[in-house]
Amino acid sequence: MTFEGVIISAFGSGYKVAAYDGATYICKAKGIFRNRDISPCCGDRVTVEISDNSEPLITEIQPRRNEIIRPPLSNLDQMVFIMSTCEPPPNLLMLDKFSAVAQYKGIDSVIVFTKTDKQPADEYVRIYQGVYPVFEVNNETGEGCDRVKEALKGKFSAFCGNSGAGKSSTINNICPELGLATAEISKSLGRGKHTTRRVDIFELDCGGYIADTPGFSTFETGKYDTILKGELADCFPEFREYIGECRFQDCSHTKETGCAILEAVKNGKISESRHRSYCEMYREASLIKPWELKDKQKR
Repeated sequence: MTFEGVIISAFGSGYKVAAYDGATYICKAKGIFRNRDISPCCGDRVTVEISDNSEPLITEIQPRRNEIIRPPLSNLDQMVFIMSTCEPPPNLLMLDKFSAVAQYKGIDSVIVFTKTDKQPADEYVRIYQGVYPVFEVNNETGEGCDRVKEALKGKFSAFCGNSGAGKSSTINNICPELGLATAEISKSLGRGKHTTRRVDIFELDCGGYIADTPGFSTFETGKYDTILKGELADCFPEFREYIGECRFQDCSHTKETGCAILEAVKNGKISESRHRSYCEMYREASLIKPWELKDKQKR
């Protein structure tokens, strides 16, 4: 017997696969993947074979549309970034880095601001509205969660966020039947205790899947991908209409005279906060060593 399915959980050397007919199976992976240095991960579309008196075996992994390494996920439609307005305050540079990498990999970004009952999100909404879909939620009342759920329909979405930002609480308000564990903010550390220990994929009753992932503090942007400085501007959606309009063809969009993007920042068409993040990321990309560039070209 052979069937097609999607890996929805990974644990040790085992994988939980949801078949397209609705059944689920606990499977092992064929040894050939290890020999090819391939690790099956959540989101993989796979072929499973079941022989008489043997456990289900993953024999084929379909080509991935995209993938992230840490945590391991593939074939994502969108990343849902959960950012609290306070306790802890949002790290906009980190958000901009992750959304840029998502853009680079062909993954859409959605931003959700939580704890709006304690601190309004207006200043942050102004920065991102028109760039990405932006939502505000109050997890105490559940207000705003229906709109987020609507954005998840028919998509495979990964929920990401700084520890304590309300990621699990938001998921619980969208899918109360999941009952994900939550934890109070650690007052001494000023951040949340980690309540998500591994990546799991959950099916939504409205259609689509979501992946709950560890907090940002366990992520390494370098493990996602390396964006070269010449590719970076394309990863900021609001920059695109100005690319090619600068006085100099090799404009870095950081300080040059006649830069169309700098002019747009000056005129309030591009957020100063977003441009500061771009400049910091451009500076970091400029420090990439030649051997790192060679490694990237091999991938």
